[in-house]
Amino acid sequence: MKTLVYIFLGGGLGSVMRYLVSFYTSKFLSIGSFPLGTFLVNLIGCFLIGLFSSYFIKVDNSLKFLLITGFCGGFTTFSTFAAENYSLLQNQNYIVLISYVLLSIILGIIAVILGFQAANN
Repeated sequence: MKTLVYIFLGGGLGSVMRYLVSFYTSKFLSIGSFPLGTFLVNLIGCFLIGLFSSYFIKVDNSLKFLLITGFCGGFTTFSTFAAENYSLLQNQNYIVLISYVLLSIILGIIAVILGFQAANN
């Protein structure tokens, strides 16, 4: 039961943080039709999951459910990523679509690696 509470709390906090980062990114930064808010949220989430995973490989405790499953799960958003790509496809914005997909995947993997490295230094 404690695990579910940790996931619930982390997920709620992660979702609120995702909204705030996306909202303020779209308010203050814009790169045409590129979905920068979701892009940044997902890259930050990739870094954090690398950081947290590296730590919890060595130290196994219940906080991993709060931080990894809950917070990172609530913070990052694959469904929004997919919907934004569909919208770019419908609007025939192929260059932004391809850029968004490739940058998200490549930089996401790099962010996880950097998170692991940051935890190990």
